[in-house]
Amino acid sequence: MSTEPHILIVEDDREIRALMARLLKANEFRVSTASDGREMDRILADSRIDLVILDVMLPQEDGLSICRRLRAQRQIPIIMVSAKGEEVDRVIGLEIGADDYLVKPFAARELLARVRAVMRRTSGPVDTLPADAAHLFRFHGWTLDALRRTITDPSGARVSVTDGEFDLLRVLCQRPGRVLSRDQLIDLTQGRAAGPNERSIDILVVRLRRKIEADPQRPDFIKTVRSGGYMFTPDVEAS
Repeated sequence: MSTEPHILIVEDDREIRALMARLLKANEFRVSTASDGREMDRILADSRIDLVILDVMLPQEDGLSICRRLRAQRQIPIIMVSAKGEEVDRVIGLEIGADDYLVKPFAARELLARVRAVMRRTSGPVDTLPADAAHLFRFHGWTLDALRRTITDPSGARVSVTDGEFDLLRVLCQRPGRVLSRDQLIDLTQGRAAGPNERSIDILVVRLRRKIEADPQRPDFIKTVRSGGYMFTPDVEAS
């Protein structure tokens, strides 16, 4: 798995989106792209993103509204891009939470410089959920407490797990019913500090199954999806 910073480009113009993606990939960034807010939300739900490049003029939900929403939900760097270059437009973008505002058309070197500058300023943990997000997850009598970092079985007994096992189960509980690839699981549990060996996720799954499954050889909770990854199948109650 790649350990380069992961950038999400949200831009409805296919040509501009492709040009920015090629530029960033050529300069050792991982890149995902979205054409609107809905695609962006799906990517953010399943991947760890280090920075968002967000166009102002988007279909349906515009970039300013998306920026406000992201700021209320996450601490993640945002660079807004727009053909609107008036001072008032830049001020509005920055006031609602953008870390930088770039006016189209812009040179490739300027985009790279802005991306690197924002990432230097905002280095540290990013893409975190708000403090009031759900932290208790219950499924089939099991309880995961994300604040206390504890897991208890249906009898109420605490189950001993490693940090890696806990983080994996927390991510699965947050996304029940979704097929998550090994790369996505590494991103969501370890971020850019992750090593290149995706088999580490397989090892964690095996260990976690031994602790929470009635029959680890025939798991009911953590299902393997061929050529896909893993899916957490129970209904999860989050609070």
